[in-house]
Amino acid sequence: MYKDAALERALIWIEPGPVVLVTTRDGLKNNVMTVSWTMAIDFNGHIALTTGPWNHSFAALLRTKQCVVCVPSASLAQTVVGIGTVSGAQVDKFKHFGLTAIQAKYVCAPLIDGMLACLECCLEDFIEPYGFAILKVLRVVENDSPKDARVLHARGDGTFCADGERFDFRDLMAQKLPPGL
Repeated sequence: MYKDAALERALIWIEPGPVVLVTTRDGLKNNVMTVSWTMAIDFNGHIALTTGPWNHSFAALLRTKQCVVCVPSASLAQTVVGIGTVSGAQVDKFKHFGLTAIQAKYVCAPLIDGMLACLECCLEDFIEPYGFAILKVLRVVENDSPKDARVLHARGDGTFCADGERFDFRDLMAQKLPPGL
């Protein structure tokens, strides 16, 4: 049986991608912000995330046009939420949360040690009315031996879930997948 629900609950069912940590460097210091609205745009390395002037990292992202999108494991959920509740204007988040920065190869923003993956990106466009940052992925590094490989997803209401069982249909989808996947 169905029951009507508030329109705001739509995002609980459609939340598109993993919760990520986005690093920037403003020229003097590293910063990191939590972003829960992410999505792939195409198979050519374009992704989108939402951000805006409410995030301290936003100015550095617009100015440098560079960032690193880091995918944390579900075991880091409390840290990920904590990072999203304080401002880099007042707190050195790397120090406060015990994050280890690793120099990136193509961008000035750092990778974060211990993530499932890190994507070095350049900002290609910003669609202001919606806060969409369109990023081109320049480099992907993956953790080949994570302690926890579950990806964290926000449900939009302060609750989170983690990936569980995986289903492998690669053989059935082989003709639809781009080379290299």
